[in-house]
Amino acid sequence: MRTLRVLLPLPLADAYDYSVPEGQAFEPGAFVVVPLGKREIVGVVWGEGTGDVATHKLRDITGQLPALPMAEAMRRFVDWVAAYTLAPPGAVLRMAMSVPSALLAPRTEIVYRVAANDRAASAGDDTALKITNARRRVLEQLKEGPALPLAELAQLAGVGTSVVKTMASIGLIDGVERVMRRNFPQPDGRREGPALSAEQAVAAQGLVDKVLAHGFSATLLDGVPGAGKTEVYFEAIAAALAAGRQVLVLLPEIALTAQWLKRFEDRFGAPPAAWHSGLTSLERRETWRAIAEGRVGVVVGARSALFLPFANLGLIVVDEEHDSSFKQEDGVTYNARDMAVVRARLVSAPVVLASATPSLESVVNVSSGRYGAVHLPARHGGRDLATLRAVDLRREQPARGRWLSPPVVEAMKQTLAAGEQTLLFLNRRGYAPLTLCRACGHGIECPQCSAWLVEHRFRRSLICHHCGYAEPPEQACKYCGAVDQLVACGPGVERLAEEAMALFPEARLELFTSDSLMNRDEATAAVERMIAGEIDILIGTQMAAKGHHFPNLTLVAVVDADLGLNGGDLRAAERTFQLLYQVAGRAGRQDRPGRALVQTHMPEHTVMQALVSGDRQRFIAAELADRRAAGMPPFGRLAALVISGPEPAAVDNVCAALARRAPQGDGITTLGPATAPLALLRGRHRRRFLLKTRRDIALQPLLRAWLERIGLPGSVRLQIDVDPYSFL
Repeated sequence: MRTLRVLLPLPLADAYDYSVPEGQAFEPGAFVVVPLGKREIVGVVWGEGTGDVATHKLRDITGQLPALPMAEAMRRFVDWVAAYTLAPPGAVLRMAMSVPSALLAPRTEIVYRVAANDRAASAGDDTALKITNARRRVLEQLKEGPALPLAELAQLAGVGTSVVKTMASIGLIDGVERVMRRNFPQPDGRREGPALSAEQAVAAQGLVDKVLAHGFSATLLDGVPGAGKTEVYFEAIAAALAAGRQVLVLLPEIALTAQWLKRFEDRFGAPPAAWHSGLTSLERRETWRAIAEGRVGVVVGARSALFLPFANLGLIVVDEEHDSSFKQEDGVTYNARDMAVVRARLVSAPVVLASATPSLESVVNVSSGRYGAVHLPARHGGRDLATLRAVDLRREQPARGRWLSPPVVEAMKQTLAAGEQTLLFLNRRGYAPLTLCRACGHGIECPQCSAWLVEHRFRRSLICHHCGYAEPPEQACKYCGAVDQLVACGPGVERLAEEAMALFPEARLELFTSDSLMNRDEATAAVERMIAGEIDILIGTQMAAKGHHFPNLTLVAVVDADLGLNGGDLRAAERTFQLLYQVAGRAGRQDRPGRALVQTHMPEHTVMQALVSGDRQRFIAAELADRRAAGMPPFGRLAALVISGPEPAAVDNVCAALARRAPQGDGITTLGPATAPLALLRGRHRRRFLLKTRRDIALQPLLRAWLERIGLPGSVRLQIDVDPYSFL
């Protein structure tokens, strides 16, 4: 009896053995239906059976779905991600089977064409065949065009559907079954692009050469804001398309896709296929299947697009490669930037990592020779970068109850008078991050999380940004009962908008946040209004900080530059520098010079000094020196363990067992257990361990050996995060 291993899209440790019914055969990668308990489930043939299960216990594979088999490179990718992240392989497979309906037989429809025997033409007797005017219009429509479905044919011919059905029944036209398939416009890789500068042309040729080599390579495309990185990697996309290969472009923010899509369509004459959470189930099914069949040339999407079934992947581009949005924190924890490099290697394709502020990991990979690099040190067209000034809030304080300093207010006046645009940047959603009672001092907290409720005044709600809990604002304090003593503390973007409206009542103002723009279409419309000059003051969070090109934006003001430096995060300085450098780069991208004002209480901080001086390399060198001295990434390795449960005692018992068996040895340090900074999340109490090792020590074997003898009560969860980005 032949047996096969079938991997199921469930959080299971391994594939299960199933027997192959006599007379049937299933190739590796086939999508098959198998019994599991009392139900049937779709899985993927992963290889030959292990032979470890007794024959009488084996169950037969029930059947096979009509989808194309999962390619070997994709199966290897699933295994690699599972092994690296220590996630169950089935949980990773589930991401690669995210559209179950795409595995079923495609829907069909009846379309109509002129009858094969062409009775109407051969008889020449309108009376005998009863060729009425209505029937004649149907025939003329079909003779001039392709076969058409019932409703469309009737509409074009100006007749009722009953006319078409009758004609089919008497043999004037034939109804044939056709697979319903969405046609995707094909970008043209041979279409001529815009003229590139000499530096851009050199960089583009370097990437094109990588594509034409048809082998794996990783290249960092490092260029200042406005240097034209997108146009450079568009040349690599053109080369891949001309060679008949598919391309994947990963973007971190849905708001970034609006202008990017327009630039792409202008360059290639057709839009790419988009992949994001805003697609309907039908759009997801049609796109998934078209990618698998090779009918889509370019896909642009969020990190989940990495698990799409490309038939002939020839290039991967990760734009804004430094962005933390590429790290998935829930479920299978992985960094899409790093996994993109792995997937490119498995399909022998080049990967391009583009950024104006590369991650330190990529910088070190370039210096060690693992990655290549191309540089664009100047803006396209010879334009200067925005001048940047740090506003010391200790000396130039805003007015009482205000958040904009006098230099910022004066600069906004000048900008508005010149008919130019301003971006006020504050990476804090809502109206105020804390609501405090002046009578008793209590802040309003989330009942399910260790977090303050954020006031969203425009929505008349207090919201937890961690679990989504919301409650209406109250007049009386729930702790002491004092009435009219609740006060908003600190600014959010809504409060900043309120101040800006009071200062500049004639200005046209708009918020650019995930709360005010709920989907891609709304974000696109806001970007178009900004480009059209219909907005004078744009107030935004990090959605507005990167990737956008606003020709008339000449002033950027960062309201609280110190915000990201708090909390002791390993990457706090790096992230703050990247974010502020990117947001300052929005100013002065067209013909007019730009300036950026950064409000800070710490102008002497290395991040602020690097921003003001424009010396990015000096900051990178200093940050790398600190990381090297501490043995932290990219010179060391980290893995976080988060233990959570509804009962603190059960969580602490598991932590005690883990602490007793913690790995030890030269170059190995185990920190914890410690109460997580976010000690309560969605009603679950949380503790953390942090395993730190030298770079040459593999984390995964240590973690497996550590955890294999630890039993978890049903209520306690253990999450493993290799290469953590969040330390909450």
